[in-house]
Amino acid sequence: MDYSRYTESNRRAWNEVTPMHQEAKQEKFFKAFKTPGYVSLDRLITERIRKIGLKGKRVAQLGCNDGRETLSLKNLGAETATGFDISDVAIAEAVRLSETSGVKCEFVQCDIYAIPEKYNGAFDFIYISIGVFGWMPDLAGFFRVASWLLVPGGEILIYEQHPVAEIFDAENRIEPLKIVNRYFNDEPMADDAGFDYWGGKSYRGEVSYWFFHTMGTIITRLIESGIQIKSLQEYPHDISSMWEHIEKTGKMLPLSYILHGQKL
Repeated sequence: MDYSRYTESNRRAWNEVTPMHQEAKQEKFFKAFKTPGYVSLDRLITERIRKIGLKGKRVAQLGCNDGRETLSLKNLGAETATGFDISDVAIAEAVRLSETSGVKCEFVQCDIYAIPEKYNGAFDFIYISIGVFGWMPDLAGFFRVASWLLVPGGEILIYEQHPVAEIFDAENRIEPLKIVNRYFNDEPMADDAGFDYWGGKSYRGEVSYWFFHTMGTIITRLIESGIQIKSLQEYPHDISSMWEHIEKTGKMLPLSYILHGQKL
């Protein structure tokens, strides 16, 4: 099936919102990366990456956005770090961040489903972080690409929001635990309301498409791509800035997870 109508619409939506994010961030990461060795990742995933070790490894990030996490991976010891993202504007910002900070990284603007052939088997380690899976219409295809990028024995580390969180309303502070969405949902959510999660600006714009994937689907599609699971930990803390009100209820619901896999 051709999913390009979804990914192209999402590309336009990201190109539209990224300048708003840039304005809201006020060069925050350009200033931060002036400090040698700066890492923008949180403590939990930073410690996990250090435990795995990136020294001498060629690292890729799928869905790198503005590049700050890709630069962080380089500062954590990666031999090379390459970020892939569909947004032209986000990639331009990532390139500028790399150039001004002196943290040398490569950035590639492309649909994740159409990464250039030269990257086949080019990486020892792949990192995927918050919010990537929701933009992917075909998770099986996504993991086939990830597996294709890795050398045999290469590793993948995923730090994502938990699918369970999406049964709740991200805006409902009065009844935070009220279930409003289906967990098993095969239909994408089309929305033109915008997603300026940095500045909170309200606007109507390009239609974006968000896809729902259960934990079972994520695990199964990963295994089917030839990647074995080494570990999976679930956590009750929010890493997306969307579910903080759920975390504050103290009900210890799964809001995030770390999955570590290795290509066979």
